[in-house]
Amino acid sequence: MQRTDVEAITRLVQAESAFLPKLAEATAKVIVGQEAMMDRLLIGLLTRGHILLEGMPGLAKTLAIKTLSEAVDAKFSRIQFTPDLLPADVVGTTIYNPAKAEFYVRKGPIFANFVLADEINRAPAKVQSALLEAMAERQITIGSDTFKLEEPFLVLATQNPIEQEGTYPLPEAQVDRFLLKVKIGYPTLENERQIIRRNLNGEDIKVPKILTIDTLLRARDVVKKIYMDEKVEQYILNIIFSTREPANFGLQQIAPLISYGASPRASIALAQAARAMAFLNRRGFVTPDDVKAIANDVLRHRLGLTYEAEAEGIDQEAIIAKILTTVIVP
Repeated sequence: MQRTDVEAITRLVQAESAFLPKLAEATAKVIVGQEAMMDRLLIGLLTRGHILLEGMPGLAKTLAIKTLSEAVDAKFSRIQFTPDLLPADVVGTTIYNPAKAEFYVRKGPIFANFVLADEINRAPAKVQSALLEAMAERQITIGSDTFKLEEPFLVLATQNPIEQEGTYPLPEAQVDRFLLKVKIGYPTLENERQIIRRNLNGEDIKVPKILTIDTLLRARDVVKKIYMDEKVEQYILNIIFSTREPANFGLQQIAPLISYGASPRASIALAQAARAMAFLNRRGFVTPDDVKAIANDVLRHRLGLTYEAEAEGIDQEAIIAKILTTVIVP
């Protein structure tokens, strides 16, 4: 691609990303800190990818998702996952109308643009599989009828890393459906001071509608046009293949720690997320830093660890860090 073409894409990106500063300002009135989490939610919006948020209770996971949905002119629904939840509670069901002697479809809360699946690992396998069809196929089957879900359609799921009793861990096939798995940490001392003051003041902050669906869909089209050089593409492939064949990339020491590597879906996700990261930085081309910035969130739920890794206290982040410091950057 010619330099002039990249410059043209950059101008297009800067024009279509004009909403970003206003969106950040609006959400910052409600969410203190957690800029990285908000960026990841935006990456999901820009790439049609679903997001899994994991963190301790009280870290504003639910509030962040609700705030973003308020800033976007779209429909929001929340599903509180519990062990007694049924698939019909999520997708809907058919109901008989005796007056008309016919069945009609009552749609469930999955029919929304933003679907917050709160504590997703508390629902049984049947409910998780019903959600899987919606995430993967973007359609819902109720009885003999199939309904397409309107765009944008984004599942934002949360799960708690503690209190694992009575939970149903997500199977690898379903976890792999999430574009990113984002881990949320505690706020800094200064941020927590602001959180206390805001809550004691009891302000009811209204988030204005910043982003329309039309603007979002245009932004998605622009993200697809962002230039990715073949060297950056090869860098992504090297990262993914180093999780499957560590010895071929000088990573013999981590080979006994990985039970299975990242799937081809991870390659696609890393490329898409890197493009979206470039959009957030208002650039028309992808750099290796964009890939590095998002690699943890793309890969942490796609690497299987051996018992040896768990015995040594080595987690996915440590393995990804080793890969990123070893694989040659173009």
